Amino acid sequence: MTTTTHITGIRTVSIPVESQDAALQFYVDTLGFTTLRNMPTPNGGRWIELVPGDESVILTLEPALPNVTRGAIGIRFTTDDIDGAHSALKDRGVDTDEILRWPGIPAMFAFRDPDGNAYSITAAA
Repeated sequence: MTTTTHITGIRTVSIPVESQDAALQFYVDTLGFTTLRNMPTPNGGRWIELVPGDESVILTLEPALPNVTRGAIGIRFTTDDIDGAHSALKDRGVDTDEILRWPGIPAMFAFRDPDGNAYSITAAA
């Protein structure tokens, strides 16, 4: 028996942030993401969509709910130059971990945004 859900993909991944302005500055100026949309919403906030490369994945910066615990969101960005990406983020003052280099596994490192949301960057295969 086959069930069809009509789900065709993932449009966005939301990131909880305390200040949309500060987060937008970090993701665009520090990480180099492109702003796809930055529109006011009827509730007084903004709908902000960012893309880290092509538009296959869109991130939204959403106001965090009170008492939200920050940590790993489970997003792994990719890079063609793991050493260059690591150096660039460290040079910009981003909270980064050392590069992990395990045999048979792509090199990777973790970093955190100013809100404490944790991510990783993995070398493209």
